Amino acid sequence: MTTTLSRICVYCGSSTGASPAYRAAAVRLGELLAERGIGLVYGGGHVGLMGVIADAALARGGEVIGVIPGFLNTREVGHTGLSELHVVETMHERKATMAALSDAFVAMPGGIGTLEEMFEVWTWTQLGSQQKPVGLLDVAGYYRLLIAFLDHVEAERFLRPAHRAMLQVADEPEALLELLAGWRPTVGAKWMTPEER
Repeated sequence: MTTTLSRICVYCGSSTGASPAYRAAAVRLGELLAERGIGLVYGGGHVGLMGVIADAALARGGEVIGVIPGFLNTREVGHTGLSELHVVETMHERKATMAALSDAFVAMPGGIGTLEEMFEVWTWTQLGSQQKPVGLLDVAGYYRLLIAFLDHVEAERFLRPAHRAMLQVADEPEALLELLAGWRPTVGAKWMTPEER
């Protein structure tokens, strides 16, 4: 049994970053989603890695759904060539809409907004309020230090091994999509036992 992936939400930077590898990975992921008939849900912008992945998916005939707050759309950040563009009132509504439209989540290189969004949906999965996989695309070692920190959090017993394992990590888009498709919800207690505390 595999996880059905009709649409994947991708969080990524509104900048393309310092390394050409980030742009290349965004292009490849966008192309793969379109080729596999998986819709892209993202933040609706036309700038940075957001615009790169959207354009790559669209160029291959993929479905691309953007969700953007009105205050960002009016600053001409919104992408005008998408399959659908949902203009919402707040950032909270944006995140909820993106999550509702998606079967899985991927964080590409990005800034604090990308991290905040990824940690929120991972927490929702940990708490059992959703059963959707969350992945980290570690392009060119971008998330190496974060991954090491998460291992530290687990070692210090603030994160159960089962919950740490919920976050799927790969350095290539193809590998990450395979991990997400093969993901299974964690069965068992959601909280640490008294002995683990």
